[in-house]
Amino acid sequence: MSTTEQAPTGAGESSIVQKMTLPTLTAMVVGGMVGAGVFSLPARFGVATGILGSLIAWAVAGAGMLMLAFVFQNLAIRKPELDSGVFIYAKAGFGDYAGFNSAIGFWASAVAGNAFYWVFITATLGAFFDGFGDGDTVLALALSTIGVWFFHVLIARGVRDAAIINRIVTVFKVLPILVFIVVLLVSLDAGVFADNWTAYGYGDLGSLDEQVRNTMIITTFVFLGIEGASVYSRYAKKREDVGKATVMGLLTVLSIFSLVTLASYSVMPQPEIADTRQPSMVGLFAHVVGDWGEAFISVAVIVSVLGAYLAWTLMAAEVMYIPARNQDFPAFLGRENDKGTPITALVITSIAVQSVLLLTLVVTDALNFLLDLCTSLALVPYFLAAAYSLKLALTGETYEGEPPGVKRKEGIIAGIATVYTLFLFDAAGLEFLLLSAVLLAPASLLYIKARSESGLRLFTPTEIGLFVVILAAGVVGVVGLWTGRISL
Repeated sequence: MSTTEQAPTGAGESSIVQKMTLPTLTAMVVGGMVGAGVFSLPARFGVATGILGSLIAWAVAGAGMLMLAFVFQNLAIRKPELDSGVFIYAKAGFGDYAGFNSAIGFWASAVAGNAFYWVFITATLGAFFDGFGDGDTVLALALSTIGVWFFHVLIARGVRDAAIINRIVTVFKVLPILVFIVVLLVSLDAGVFADNWTAYGYGDLGSLDEQVRNTMIITTFVFLGIEGASVYSRYAKKREDVGKATVMGLLTVLSIFSLVTLASYSVMPQPEIADTRQPSMVGLFAHVVGDWGEAFISVAVIVSVLGAYLAWTLMAAEVMYIPARNQDFPAFLGRENDKGTPITALVITSIAVQSVLLLTLVVTDALNFLLDLCTSLALVPYFLAAAYSLKLALTGETYEGEPPGVKRKEGIIAGIATVYTLFLFDAAGLEFLLLSAVLLAPASLLYIKARSESGLRLFTPTEIGLFVVILAAGVVGVVGLWTGRISL
């Protein structure tokens, strides 16, 4: 049964639905995107490229993500009945099993991202207290565990309360980033800036094409959350606000991210930027203003990341809850508490984040591993949403009676977004795609259980083929881990 036939209802939900205004939805988008990623931008870009490469990278990423934002906007308008988040577009366009994989991929991406956030926070504390190291010590794990379950209790009190807190936090976490940008640009060293233009004088960073390609995963990571308003579309006061919030949020964070990168190249040579300890914004700001800058940006990191963690935990729980209410996930994941919070989905999400955090004790370079894994998992729902928008334009569905130019324009937008997401699969690399399959393959058991509960046909012939591909990729991934060809 599709979402248009069975809208989610449950105890306590009537007081929640249709409450979020445009500013709140926009804050959810900005809050979801402005998290840990922005504070790691200087060093991640410094390793890969100079100013010219970074400008091209942001132009490519900005254009691609803007097209994706327009896709979500167009889908929100053309398919207003599909108000269950990003996974529903995959289901509507390509069937139940594709929708399931989109949902589970998005959820797993959120889990990996949330684990990354706690590692990032404790790595920040590691600059002041050696026991936290790079966020991968026992002490770091202990603090992260306390944080995971504190936020679990907070969110369990009610989705609306947590959303309002996120809106407030978003304002306070953006201000220090703006201070960073202004201070560094005012302190611009013309000689350093000129030397960083291509950074070729510092060593071989590869061709300009290679430099841009090497930045694509980090640019994608910092834009994760662009679908935040779509995930919460069922809470919107006005349906058209979903698309507006997505585009407004995207343009806001694109400006912030590109200026952070540009400002970084204005005060420090590229090799020194590349060697700056993460979160690298801390070291750069302290380089300009002195020791107090380290504490100033570190506090901003913690506030920002906690706000993003809140937004992403909400989204992760929603992405399990909605499919469960619509028979795509097992029914037990659709249970609510008396506050209208999807409590079972929230419990599973918190346990999953806790489990991933345990891996940080054995993973090499936990920060970058979790960042890349989170990004790779998010590509599936993004690609399928873009492909569905393209399918609508090609078939003419929802365009009846409209001028041909409208369909052509939206078809071009969807086509660019689809090609861009395919390019990101290539940039992610085979290793992380196989690791994604290692997670998606066993998760299919949830789909099988859900279909069994509903008495529905398990797979269509096409879906059998997709299942075999995912299963085979998962097996290859497991073998790669076992033999050491894929290292964590």
